Amino acid sequence: NDVACAGGEPLFFLDYIACGKNIPEKIAEIVKGVAEGCKMAECSLVGGETAEHPGMMPDEEYDIAGFSVGVVDKKDLITGESIKPGDVLVGIGSSGIHSNGFSLIRKVFEMSEESLKKYYDELGETLGEALLTPTRIYVKALKALKNGGVKVKGCSHITGGGFFENIPRMLPDGANAKIDKNSYDIPPIFGLIQKTGSIEENMMYSTYNMGLGMVLALDPADADKAVELLKAAGEKAWIVGSVIAGEKGVTLC
Repeated sequence: NDVACAGGEPLFFLDYIACGKNIPEKIAEIVKGVAEGCKMAECSLVGGETAEHPGMMPDEEYDIAGFSVGVVDKKDLITGESIKPGDVLVGIGSSGIHSNGFSLIRKVFEMSEESLKKYYDELGETLGEALLTPTRIYVKALKALKNGGVKVKGCSHITGGGFFENIPRMLPDGANAKIDKNSYDIPPIFGLIQKTGSIEENMMYSTYNMGLGMVLALDPADADKAVELLKAAGEKAWIVGSVIAGEKGVTLC
């Protein structure tokens, strides 16, 4: 997603798994998930390493990391330099929590088998199933925009730090992202977290993607076409706001 956010296409991925004890079945499940992500991103899983650390890590624990290399022509780089007041913000729907904010989730919910297997009507599934929904990968979505002739002026991948840390990264000085919180569908998992943990709204938008995995800045003339192309590519997409003159940052309304 970060490669796509810069306007590039990922070429290959390598993973690294550290564990206390190499349990082949568990490692195979992890690598299977990594491979599935690579298929979604249309890149190759060309290698990796599994490191066993007995005595340093408990037998049941593991840590996983990885990196991707991509390619982009200089003219196609998405830098945000040309963003100006009046540009439109388009949001692409997330699949849920993605990969951030789990430290807070572990404080809000008891991490027991009973808690994770509890079914919630508002979720339509168990808590554990909702929390383990895979991160959505947007490589094909951004490629569809490029192939459709839409120029993406700025792109923000909403990861750790939520709206307030990630969206300003694409903005030039003097530009503020004004986002309408009611312009799109917020997945119910976020409401459940906020309600259960009595978390302030500002903290939610500072921690989670709140239903938008990516926010794009576009020329107003391209906004409707972009939404159509994204929906045709299988994504949920909405016009969620606009760029206004002001201090670089995010304004929620």
